[in-house]
Order: sequence, then C-alpha cells, then structure tokens
Amino acid sequence: MTGAGISFEMLVLLVVLALAFDFMNGFHDAANSIATIVSTRVLRPQFAVAWAAFFNFIAFLFFGLSVANTIGKGVIDPAIVDHYVLFGALIGAIAWNVITWLFGLPSSSSHALIGGLAGAAVAKGGFHTLVTSGLLKIGFAIVLSPALGFALGILLMTAVAWLFFRTAPHRVDRWFRRLQLVSASLYSLGHGGNDAQKTMGIIALILVAYGALQPDFKASEIPFWVVLSCQAAIALGTLFGGWRIVKTMGQKITRLKPVGGFCAETGGALTLFLATGLGIPVSTTHTITGAIVGVGAVHKLSAVRWGVAGRIVWAWLLTIPCSAFIAAVAWWAARHAF
Repeated sequence: MTGAGISFEMLVLLVVLALAFDFMNGFHDAANSIATIVSTRVLRPQFAVAWAAFFNFIAFLFFGLSVANTIGKGVIDPAIVDHYVLFGALIGAIAWNVITWLFGLPSSSSHALIGGLAGAAVAKGGFHTLVTSGLLKIGFAIVLSPALGFALGILLMTAVAWLFFRTAPHRVDRWFRRLQLVSASLYSLGHGGNDAQKTMGIIALILVAYGALQPDFKASEIPFWVVLSCQAAIALGTLFGGWRIVKTMGQKITRLKPVGGFCAETGGALTLFLATGLGIPVSTTHTITGAIVGVGAVHKLSAVRWGVAGRIVWAWLLTIPCSAFIAAVAWWAARHAF
C-alpha cells in the first residue's frame, strides 16, 4: 500500500521516530515541570513525575491544536516535504536533545525540532522553502517567552511579599507547599499543551507526505489517534524523567523555597497558556528558566548563579543552528542510504 509520496512502511517508521522524539521531549523537559516542586521538597521525585505526567497527558482536553498547525504549516513549505526531509529533521532534533541531556543542559526541544525542520528543508530546496512569517513569530517568542516568564516571576514574588509580609515564615511555607501542587499541575498542563502539539504538527506533515492530508490542512483535520499518541508519548517521557537537568533547573540556578517555586511555576504556566492560545510554539525550558531567574532576582541579583544561567543561554543560542546542521547532514545521508 502506497500513498501519494511515501510507502506505508516509511509512514510507520517516521511516525515511530516522531513519537520517539515526543518521548524524549517529555524526558528531556521533565525538569521544567518538576524541578521546582522537587527542589523545594514538596513532593518526592517519583510522585512529582507521576503528577506532572498525568497533567501532560490530559492537556489536549483544554487546548486547541493551533500550535500543531503552526509547526505543520508555519516553519517550512509543506509542499516540499518528503521522507528525507522528515527523517533529517527528526534525527537533528533527537541528536541535539541527546547531546544536551548528556551535558545536563536544559536546551529547548522545541527549537531543536524547528532547527531540524529548517536545516533539512534548506538542504533540499534552499532558503526559499522556509516560511518567513512563521519563523519570525517563533523568533519573537524566543525572546519574549523567557522575558515574560522573568517579569511574571518578579511580579508574583513581589505581590506575595507584600501580601504576606506580616505573616510568620513557617505559615507562609506551609501554605505555599500546598499551593505548589496547584502551580505544578498548571505548568505541566501548559507544557503538555504546547510541546505535544509540536509532534502532532510533524506527524501531520508525515501524513501530507503520505497523501492522507492535504498541504493546506486545517488543525481540525489532524486525526484523533495522532493527538492521543502524542500526549501519551510526552507523558511517558516525563514519567521517566531527566534527572541531570532537574538538578540544574531546581538547584543550580537559584535556591528556591515553596513560595518561590509557586511563583516560578505560575508565571511559567501563564506564559505557556497565552502562547498556546495564540498558536505560538514556545520553549517551555526558556519560559520556566526565565521565571526561576526572576524569582531569584527579587531577593538579590547575587542569589542567581549567573554562570550557570550563562551556560544555559549558550545552549539556547546554539540549539537551532546545531540541530539544523545535524538535520542537513542526516538528510544528505538518508538521500544516499535509501
């Protein structure tokens, strides 16, 4: 059985590869959902990952598929997509995720995927295959999502300080240990809503290459099995967790108390809800890191370990070009291998 462009066997291989990326996205970005709640000792790690994974999975019940639509049609021209481009894009994204995981760097799985798509598309057809408007929107989000997380982290932390300045510290700690369960669930919901849709967009492109979807498909035309499998894959990835990155996010950037964890998670969640509603594929890593730095900076700038933050920024800057380069090499290798 063969579709308009690729065989059924290739369709299955690419879908499995996409779901592997989705699993690794959850595994790699588990720290984003649970680092603060683990570092403040509100939940033990095994309970924290289960909590986050559950809300990752049910995110499709709360959000539309506008982010999937942006990835599917707003990064590269769907008309030039074939199995070589898709293979190269996924290999580029997965390889960069593995590299940054080995070094414990919370880079962006989202931007690795975008870089992978761009690199493979340019390798095939040149720069005119890129969708400029979509990439500009994503480019603005690269800057705005951590900035908004930072601002909301400062704002929430300042508001809490004013509201509870006469309350005994042990009472504040007890209240916010409970509230962190709410903020962590909201952040995990935003994480699952934004990140799982990126893989849905990739699988939609695979279905375009196969001939099961038209290049100008609508988000509502993405099959439900795609939605369900992507949410399940990212939730399973979160369940297995990425503990090296948890340590960087939860302890090395700044030391958090439950009130700080609540403010960071809530600021991050609000940013993700806004971005997902607007159909913008933002980096959950950028968002929560900006919020954590904002919370730490409220106390004093020296509370933030700027050296660690600097290493993270370098990982951010390198993600798109490095994943694009790996994807271009993978596209070339695939063209010569099969």
